[in-house]
Amino acid sequence: MNIVRAERKVVFEQDITEQPVSYSSRDRLKFIIPSLLGLFLFLVPIPYQGKWTIGVGVLAESLQAVFNPHLPLFMTAVLILSVVLSFVGRFMQPDWIVRSRFLDDLFNVSGFWITMRVLGSVFAIMTLNQLGPEFIWSDFTGGTVLFSLVPVLTTWFLFAGLLMPLLLDFGLMEYIGTVVRKIMRPLFKLPGRSSIDAMASWMGSGTVGVLITTKQYEEGYYSKREAAVIATNFSVASIAFSLVVISFIGLDHMFVPFYLTVVVSGLIAAVICPRIPPLSRKEETYYEPVGKQISEDVPDGVSRSQWAVDKAVGKASEVKSAKNVVVSGFQNVLDIWFGLIPLVMALGTIALVLAEFTPVFDYLAYPFVPILELMQLPEAKAAAPAMLVGFADMFLPAVVGKSIESELTRFVIAGISLTQLIYMSEVGILLLKSKIPLNLFELVVIFLQRTIITLPIIVVMAHVFFF
Repeated sequence: MNIVRAERKVVFEQDITEQPVSYSSRDRLKFIIPSLLGLFLFLVPIPYQGKWTIGVGVLAESLQAVFNPHLPLFMTAVLILSVVLSFVGRFMQPDWIVRSRFLDDLFNVSGFWITMRVLGSVFAIMTLNQLGPEFIWSDFTGGTVLFSLVPVLTTWFLFAGLLMPLLLDFGLMEYIGTVVRKIMRPLFKLPGRSSIDAMASWMGSGTVGVLITTKQYEEGYYSKREAAVIATNFSVASIAFSLVVISFIGLDHMFVPFYLTVVVSGLIAAVICPRIPPLSRKEETYYEPVGKQISEDVPDGVSRSQWAVDKAVGKASEVKSAKNVVVSGFQNVLDIWFGLIPLVMALGTIALVLAEFTPVFDYLAYPFVPILELMQLPEAKAAAPAMLVGFADMFLPAVVGKSIESELTRFVIAGISLTQLIYMSEVGILLLKSKIPLNLFELVVIFLQRTIITLPIIVVMAHVFFF
């Protein structure tokens, strides 16, 4: 195994210095057509039902509109099947699971993940049938997860998983990564291709951005540090969700200054956070089974644009079979449906129970009261819980802040909810499940860092807009 890795590394290092090679028109079309389709589906904003979204979003929302009444029941069945197959994979280990690396990774899991899958299925059954304690299945806890969050994730990830190879396998990442490397590397200490993750999040969904980052890390295109930084700083809330939040909190007439505030504070946090622990202490090593597979350096005597095209076409030429691309897409979907959704149902419900039915977040938020008062924020005591409750779910701060009378305070709460980024009901759970080296404690620290960094920026800009 080590010999194979060493040979791969030698070949890769030779590739860095090689000059552009000649590719056929077929290879060039193989890069151009799927990449343009991927650009349109993931990165180009389009109007849909009075709002802006992306092509994948249109497909997901259209499917959800048709099947929404049935999705909670369908996903409850998926959660139950996930539990059954996990017990089969862990304790019976039949050949059809053991011989498949994908199925073995998906169903031969540790006791912790089996426990989470059992909890997720139990919570789903209780919520679907309104069984047991109401605090589990109420509209604000299990009901929110099963009837609001799970259907959205189910449909979004169905199309994102199936179509993601258009972004990752046909050279688009190589092309854009080489072109914008000069911006991303000095400013954010990241490869140029990370801009794709940010744009996919920005136009579509933060969870889609995390999914792209995870796949890129596991394929050797991001180091441990880069993957951790991208996942926690570039999985930004989409424009569509930003509109939902600002409208829900009653300030839709302030959307332009509001989103400007979110962008400015988010960019500043993305510059600072990678330079301080825990992110700055992550290793610059690559996912061990594959090693480093990326180079965005341009050889001497070659223009950046020409090298970008050659790298992209070279990547596309490696795709030999449409069947492999389709299989990879379906594996993405199954991994999310059987591995991630049970975790969302389990931990998302627990987090919302803590937020809605216990004073945990109220107690934790006490230190923010004098800070908010010092920043001259009206109704500081009522606003303080909103500074932390977003760790459970990204929509909770807006729920907490909706009843606050001060528009200035509601503006700040809405802004902070979109810049914290680490939401356990979605992004946080996806990160814990992934192979990116981030644990729960580090996610808590990064959440607090982003809160502390972006809060004063948002408050200052809010005072300017409401002067």
